[in-house]
This record gives sequence, structure tokens and C-alpha cells, in this order.
Amino acid sequence: MSRQRFIVIGMTDDREAWFSPEVRAAIDGGRVFSGGRRHHEIVAPLLPAGARWIDITVPLEAVFEQYKGHEEIVVFASGDPLFFGFANTIRRELPDAELTVFPAFNSLQLLCHRMLLPYADMRTVSLTGRPWDAFDEALIRGEKLIGALTDRQKTPAAIAARMLEYGYDNYRMTVGECLGNRAEEQVRSLTLPEAAAGSFAFPNCLVLERTEARPHPFGIPEREFELLDGRVNMITKMPVRLLTLSQLDLPHRSSFWDVGFCTGSVSIEARLQFPHLKVTAFEIREQGRELMEHNARKFGAPGITAVIGDFLEADLSALPAPDAVFIGGHGGKLVEIVRRIDEVLLPGGVIVFNAVSEESQALFREAVAAVGRRISGQMRAAIDNFNPITIFKAE
Repeated sequence: MSRQRFIVIGMTDDREAWFSPEVRAAIDGGRVFSGGRRHHEIVAPLLPAGARWIDITVPLEAVFEQYKGHEEIVVFASGDPLFFGFANTIRRELPDAELTVFPAFNSLQLLCHRMLLPYADMRTVSLTGRPWDAFDEALIRGEKLIGALTDRQKTPAAIAARMLEYGYDNYRMTVGECLGNRAEEQVRSLTLPEAAAGSFAFPNCLVLERTEARPHPFGIPEREFELLDGRVNMITKMPVRLLTLSQLDLPHRSSFWDVGFCTGSVSIEARLQFPHLKVTAFEIREQGRELMEHNARKFGAPGITAVIGDFLEADLSALPAPDAVFIGGHGGKLVEIVRRIDEVLLPGGVIVFNAVSEESQALFREAVAAVGRRISGQMRAAIDNFNPITIFKAE
């Protein structure tokens, strides 16, 4: 049986769409067509008589079910179909399909052209049906130029509000609305407060230009954190915090769990120094929720998932499995906590624990041995007048 064939044609929102002779030939020879409803409104006059149209709507499983049995399908997509576009979806869902792509300028390219903005070094992210992860990472890294694709929930206003919430007011936003539609296209440059209060025609995209660099310290002094009842003993001291993170080998990890986060200092430091990480933090005390929210906003660390309640009773099934775990508090249940972590830790994962007393050292050794792991490293650190800490690494 021959491979199913897709011809994917990129286009803008221009209501008087122009296509090359090669693309027109593909349209004229087609029988089954697909695309968004907006695309159909534009290209309907160009389709041959008797053509079948398949709307691309969610869930996409239903769309691909309709594709079955058709030898060739001509698909219309926005911009460059390989730039966060539908051609990538076809490759993922039907890896054996034959694919031909005719790209147009994507919306971010069009916006940069309208701005006369060189964009070779722009960090591009898509928020279209996607989480905040890549956008947050770009903010934390302090990218000078960020281009973002939006959707109806993650609008320019919602994006600006999130940036202001976490203190990223060092950018100016330019929004392109209905780009390519000569009658409705609009490009506006705004401050973030103006964007947060604004409304924007859809579809739209945006470019963020950094106006100044935001401070990015390597290590946050503990006195700058909001503390649990003002108790300085309840926070991992900055030098120990950095040593702890070094033992976790976080540049090469993808999902980090902080069990017993208290003030959130370790989670926040990890997020700021390694913004590619998915950070999940657990704390049994309800006060931890407000502390994490306050400190994360203060230091510009969006994207940390805080789970409040007993770690041993928490539903872990929906959380990204960790390949690095720090145990910052255990409430006398260290053995049970290590067993629970062992059940979900990814192959090659690492557990780090900071012990103050001989008793907690012995307890961690017992817990590690009980799950068949080994202590692969330990170091001892003493900071000012505080008790010495032994940092254990188990693999």
C-alpha cells in the first residue's frame, strides 16, 4: 500500500491570498482539503468543484481519524507549517506519511518585518495550547529579544500580567494583530502595564524587547527571603544551598523535587540557576503556600509547582517524575520518604539529603540501604556559628 501523502501549504491572513503556480497546481489537482475554519473562509473560492473539506479542530484524534482512507490531502496552515505548525503534528502522528511543505512567513517574522527589527537572535516560544515553561525559561534567562505565539487564554494581556507579577518589568511589548489581513492588521508597541490592561484582536503574536538587564545573583542571601515565623534556622543557608544544588547535577536533569521546602529557598535557587528544570516542591505546613508564592514572586521564579500536605499521602501520579530529589525536611519519617521517592525516581536519578545530627545521618544511611541504593558522595560544611551540615548524595 502506498504511503499517505500530505501537501501542507502555509498562508497568511490576507483575504486576497496569492499562491505560486506550483501551489495553485496542487490546489487544482486536490480532492480532499483540510485546515482551520479561518483558512477555509479565505481559500474556499479556489477549491475545485466537489472538494471535501476537513476542519482542523480539537481533539486532533478525530481529525486524523477523518484523514484515514484518503491517499492525498492538501492542508492549509498558518505561516510556516514547520514553525510550531501542523506539519510537525503530521510528522508526529503519521511518521510514515509523505510530506511536502510550501511555507509562508510565520506571524513572528511578519511582526519583525513590520517593526524593521533584526530577529536572527530572537528566542521564539509558543504559548498556543502549551504551558508557560518555555516562556518562563526565556524570562529567567533574561533573553534580550523574545517572540511569543499566543492563544485565547495566554493573551498579550495575560502574558504582561504574569511578567509584572514576577517582577519582569524590564521589557517593552509589541503586539501584532491579524497580521497579513490588510483590512484589520494592527501593530502596537506598549509598556507592560498598558498591555496588561489592553484587549487585542485574535489572532495575534508579540515581541518582547528587553530595556535593561535584571539582576541575576548566583546565590540569594537567606536574610532576603520571607521566613517561616522569622526563624532563620528554618532556611538552608546560601553556601549550603549552592553546595546542595551542585550535588544534584541539575544541568543534566529535567525534573527536580524539593521535599519539605519550608521557605522555598532551594526550589527558587534551582529555578533561577537552572531554568530548564520542572520544579515541584512539597511542604506539609499550610504556611508554606504563602511563603513560596511570596518568595517566588519576589525573586522572579515563575513556574514552581507547590504541593501542600503530607508527602507520604500526596497523589504523585500527575506530577512529572523526578530525576533529582532534595529532602529538606522529613518530620521523623525519613525512611518512609526515601521509599516513596524510590518508587518514582527515574533511572539514573539522584537523592540529596542534608544531615545535621548523627541520628539523621544514620537514618539516611538506613533508608538508602533499604531501597538498594548507595551513598555515592558526602561533604561536610560549617557556616558561621551554625551546626555543621553533612551533605549526602545517594544514587
